[in-house]
Amino acid sequence: MVGTVTSYQQIVRNLDRSLKTIGQRPNVKKDSEYFLANIRNVTSAEEFIKNDRLYTFAMTAFGLKDMIYGKAFMRKVLTEGIDGPKSFALQLADGRFRDFAETFNFARYGATATAFDRAQQGTVERYARIQLEADAGAQDEGLRLALYFQRKAPAVEGIFGLMGDSALYKVVQTALGLPSAYSNTDIDKQAAFIASKLDIADFQSPELLNKFIVKFAAKYQAANGNAAPIAPRVGLSQPVLTTIDSSLLMSLQLLKGPGR
Repeated sequence: MVGTVTSYQQIVRNLDRSLKTIGQRPNVKKDSEYFLANIRNVTSAEEFIKNDRLYTFAMTAFGLKDMIYGKAFMRKVLTEGIDGPKSFALQLADGRFRDFAETFNFARYGATATAFDRAQQGTVERYARIQLEADAGAQDEGLRLALYFQRKAPAVEGIFGLMGDSALYKVVQTALGLPSAYSNTDIDKQAAFIASKLDIADFQSPELLNKFIVKFAAKYQAANGNAAPIAPRVGLSQPVLTTIDSSLLMSLQLLKGPGR
């Protein structure tokens, strides 16, 4: 059976082709076409949230499917936007909410927020990528983690941003050889140790990012075998994973502190 390292390298090497193939799947194509045909007609955050099909597609595309039912939470994210330093999305540790608010920026652009390419084709492309990662996870959870890290790590801001995403942190812990129990250590001590072992800026370099992911994949493969579909899954906010209660997630998101 093909190992995690080889599978990751093959997918990344043929990423555009893989995404195109996924986009042509009947269910993905149908949902994507519906989204593109209708999202441009949405003129407010409230209208967006009330359209379950469009809202669900977008939330899934941004890895937020576990928060679909947290509509009051998401309404606050959308209505406050990202322009004010105290806007709700900017106070959250998880950058997915900021990305969502920026893409569907009703606070700044009002009724024209969905006219931009990022809100239309950009969201469809995100959706295909999410499906790619879900497919990978069905065969090898390490592969899903590797692809998730490849997509998300370059946008991480600071060590606490990295640690605030359980999937990203799982990759880091594995790559650095840290036991799962290490998560019980004082959070500031964890952050200081991680900062001493890696430079977040390295993830801006495709070469250095890939090197780190291959290091993770090799260690994951050594610990779990060539593929590990039955391994405990780390929450990537994907459709097939165990969801988190929205009130708990909200509480966790609000733990972001100054400078974190």
